[in-house]
Amino acid sequence: MTLLDQTHAIVVNWNGGEANIVCVQSLLDGGLPEARIQFVDNGSTDGSLESVTARFPGLAIQCNETNEGFARGANRGARAAIEQGAEAVFFVNNDVRMDAPTLAHLTAVLEAHPEWGAIGPRVLFAGDRDRIWSAGGVLALGPNQTQLLGHGLLDGARYQHTLEVDYVPGCALLMTRESIESVGLFDEGYFAYMEDVDLGLRLARAQRASLCVGEVACEHTPSSATGGGYSPRRKYLNGFNSLRFLRSHPTAGRWLAFLCFDVLTLPFVVLAAAPRGRLRGALAKGLGIAHGLLGRKLNPRYLEKGASWLW
Repeated sequence: MTLLDQTHAIVVNWNGGEANIVCVQSLLDGGLPEARIQFVDNGSTDGSLESVTARFPGLAIQCNETNEGFARGANRGARAAIEQGAEAVFFVNNDVRMDAPTLAHLTAVLEAHPEWGAIGPRVLFAGDRDRIWSAGGVLALGPNQTQLLGHGLLDGARYQHTLEVDYVPGCALLMTRESIESVGLFDEGYFAYMEDVDLGLRLARAQRASLCVGEVACEHTPSSATGGGYSPRRKYLNGFNSLRFLRSHPTAGRWLAFLCFDVLTLPFVVLAAAPRGRLRGALAKGLGIAHGLLGRKLNPRYLEKGASWLW
């Protein structure tokens, strides 16, 4: 029995529409049966849960009454998978389409290197496979504390090999049960965004490496649940979660970079964003930073459409 035969996928949905169908079908094409796909619905109201269950009646369905966020939803699915005997868990966003060979290759790599903490494929932009969305992530002294390697650049040989990174983006992340038992699951306090960065640092402290296995790939439509890359809700969460990350992993350099790149530059970012139609996104990030500094507890209802004048 291979590790692929003992792997469960975790798909979290919040009003994900028909993208769920593409994602789940790609997992089936990659060798997983429906029963080993934990589909966690976060109180969707767009009919996507009903559409998925009608198309794939054998999925392991977990339903939350409200939107509990990616981290908590993913953790619920992972716990269910482990209770059912999973030896590896593959977290995959519902706006991701896996290339058919990818999951089998990833599980084979992790089976050969059980000491590794987390691995994932290189991630390409959906609809533009010539460009990289991510070849893993690294910590950086700049905005948002992190950087996606290769982001927006042309795909090529430099990204198509295995590379050690600081963290594996949570849109396509494979971990063994042993690693999960060693460092825990996602920190649910992040709700969405930066929970994967936090996980990478906890793995590193446990001397478990994170790697991008660039020989295989998937496609990703980034931030679709919150409205796209510069959407106000995404930028709010970026700002809000930066404070949780800094308090969880404090260094003088990170706090100084946050002050320089995220706080002091904010007025200039707002001025530059206005003529580009991104004013609400820039203001939302500032609001998220302010709420994070004040220690405000995140209420998921605040992220619903129309709950703020910004979104």
